[in-house]
Amino acid sequence: MDKKRQFNIWYFVIAFLLFSSLQGWLEQKRTFSEIPYSQFEQDLEAGLIERVQVSDDRVVGEFKQPDDNGKTRFSANRIPQDLATKLSKHNIEYGGVIEKPSIIGTLLSWVLPVLIFFGLWMLLMRFVGKKMGGGMGGGFMNVGKSKAKVFVEDDTGVTFEDVAGVDEAKDELIEVVNFLKQPDEYGRLGATVPKGVLLVGPPGTGKTLMAKAVAGEAGVPFFSISGSEFVEMFVGVGAARVRDLFEEARKKSPAIIFIDELDALGGARGANPMGSNSEREQTLNQLLVELDGFDSKSGIVLLGATNRPEILDPALLRAGRFDRQVLVDRPDKPGRIAILNIHMKKITESTDVNAEQIAALTPGMTGADLANLVNEAALLATRRDADTVTMDDFNNAIERVIAGLEKRNRLLNPKERETVAYHEMGHALVAMALPGTDQVHKVSIIPRGIGALGYTIQRPTEDRFLMSRRELKDKIAVLLGGRAAELIIFDHLSTGASDDIKRATGIARSMVTQYGMDPELGYVAYETTEGQNHLGNAQVKREYSDTVAEEIDNSVLEIVTDDANRALAILELNKDLLIQTSKALLEKETLDFDDLQAMAGNIKQLPVEDTGSPTSQLKQTQTEFQNHRAENAPTA
Repeated sequence: MDKKRQFNIWYFVIAFLLFSSLQGWLEQKRTFSEIPYSQFEQDLEAGLIERVQVSDDRVVGEFKQPDDNGKTRFSANRIPQDLATKLSKHNIEYGGVIEKPSIIGTLLSWVLPVLIFFGLWMLLMRFVGKKMGGGMGGGFMNVGKSKAKVFVEDDTGVTFEDVAGVDEAKDELIEVVNFLKQPDEYGRLGATVPKGVLLVGPPGTGKTLMAKAVAGEAGVPFFSISGSEFVEMFVGVGAARVRDLFEEARKKSPAIIFIDELDALGGARGANPMGSNSEREQTLNQLLVELDGFDSKSGIVLLGATNRPEILDPALLRAGRFDRQVLVDRPDKPGRIAILNIHMKKITESTDVNAEQIAALTPGMTGADLANLVNEAALLATRRDADTVTMDDFNNAIERVIAGLEKRNRLLNPKERETVAYHEMGHALVAMALPGTDQVHKVSIIPRGIGALGYTIQRPTEDRFLMSRRELKDKIAVLLGGRAAELIIFDHLSTGASDDIKRATGIARSMVTQYGMDPELGYVAYETTEGQNHLGNAQVKREYSDTVAEEIDNSVLEIVTDDANRALAILELNKDLLIQTSKALLEKETLDFDDLQAMAGNIKQLPVEDTGSPTSQLKQTQTEFQNHRAENAPTA
C-alpha cells in the first residue's frame, strides 16, 4: 500500500468521526429543551411531566404539552436530593452543571481508540508479512516481491583495482565487463556474452568482492541477493521472487544479478532420501526457466557464488545457464603481496614493514585473513601507543591469528612448565636436524589459545604444492619430536602430545590410503573424498575389505613407529643440546629466530641413508611386494 492511499484512508476516518460527533450534538440541540433541576421539580409538582428517565447525572423526559419553545422533550442535570430540599425552602432556582469537554478532548475520546486499534492491526499485518517474506513494506501484497538490493556504479565503490591475488579470475570477469560496455565490438564475430558465471572457491577468497567489482567497472545496475532469501515456508513464494527479480533486471538492462550462497537455492533435486522440499525445488525450477528465458543480447548477466559446488543441481551447471565456472582460490605468494599492499594503504606503517616478508610468512591465508591480519597489527600498535605499525606488530599478529591469544595469567606448576619446555624444544631440534624441513621461526612456552601450553612455529620459505614421501615422513618425525623429548628426559609420557599424535597418524594414513606410498599395498586409492569441496570437510569414502583394513593399520603403525624412532635417535644424539636449550627456554620463555639460528650449527645430524636411484627403489619395491604376495599366497 503506497503512502498516498494511506493518507486518503486517514482523511476518510477523521471526517467520518467528526461528522458523527457533530450530527449527535445537533440532534440533541434540536429535540431537547435544557431546563434547571428546580424547574423540573416545579413541573413535576404541577403534573406537567408525562414520563421520566433517570441516570446518575441526568434526568431526561417528556412534557404532557409542548413548552413555550414548542419542544416536548427536556433534560436536566441532577443534584443531590438533600441539597435540593434545602434550596427549595429558600425558593432558589437551582440546577446541576456537567463540565463539557473541549472539542479536542471529544475528538481524542473518539479517535484515539480507533487509532490504537488501527496501529495494532498494521503492526500485526507487517509482522505477518515479514514472516511470509513480504520484505520491509510488509503485508501480503508484497509476499512475492524480490528483496534484491540495487546498487549503481557509485554505490558499489569497488573496482578491479581493489581486487588482487586472483588474476586469472579477474581476467575472466574483465571479458564480461567488456561485453556489457561494448556489446557490438565483442559480438562482431558472432560471440555472445556468457549468461551465467559461477564463482567457486573457499570462504574469504573474495567472491562477493569480485562481483561488486564487475558492477563497478561496467557501470550497470547491480542486483545483489542471497540464495537463502528465495527459500520460504510457503510454496510458490520463492518462485514468485525469482520472477520479480528477473523482471526488474530486464527493466534496467544491461544489468548484473548476483546471487550469493547459491547452494542454498540450487542444491541437487532428489538428493534428500527422506523426501523433497517442494518450495525449494519450485524456486530452483523457476530459476532454470528464467535462465533459459532471457536472450544473451539483452545484457543481463547472472553471477553466482558458492563454496559448495559439489551439491549444486547438474541442470543449473550445464552450458547455457552457467557458461563459466571461475575458481577464486587462495592466493599464491605474489597474490598475497598484492593483497597486503592494498590493505596496508589504510594504515600508517613503519619503514621496516616488508610486504614480501609478510607474504612469505602467511601461506594458505585468504584475502579476508590478510585483511584481518593487517587490522590486528594496527590494533597491536595502537595498544602500545605507537606512531606507526612495525614489523614486530605483524609478527605478533601472525602468531595471534595462528596460535591464538597469549594467556600469561595461566599458571603452570614448575613440573608442567619444564615438561612443556622440553616438549617444544624436541619439536624444534628435530626440525632443524632434518634437511629440507620448514624453518623454525619461534619457540615459546607461553600458553596461547584454548589448549596450547606452548608452541613451535615453522614457516615455509616458499609455497609448496607437492610433497614427497620423505618430506611427509620428516613432518611426522617433527610432530613426534615432542613426545620423544619427554621420553628421553623424564622416561615417562604425558598427555601433551595428543594433538601431535593425531596429526601424525592422519598424515601416515593419507600416505597409505590416498597417496599410494606403501610398497606392499601398491598404487591404490583406498580412501577418496567425494566431490569438490572448498570447506575442508569433505566426506571420506572408504573402499577396502577387512583384510586390507588390517594391512592399512599395520602400515600406518609402521610408518609412525619408524619416524618416532628417528626422532628419538636425533634427540639422543643431541641430548646435551636439548637440555641446554630447554633451560634457556625456561629462563627466557621465548626463543626467536636469531636465538635458534645461533644454536643450529651445534646440531648433530643422523647419517644419510644411501637409498639409490628412484628406478632401483621401484624395482626393489616391486620385488619385495611380489615376494610378499608369494609367501602369503593360499596353498592348494
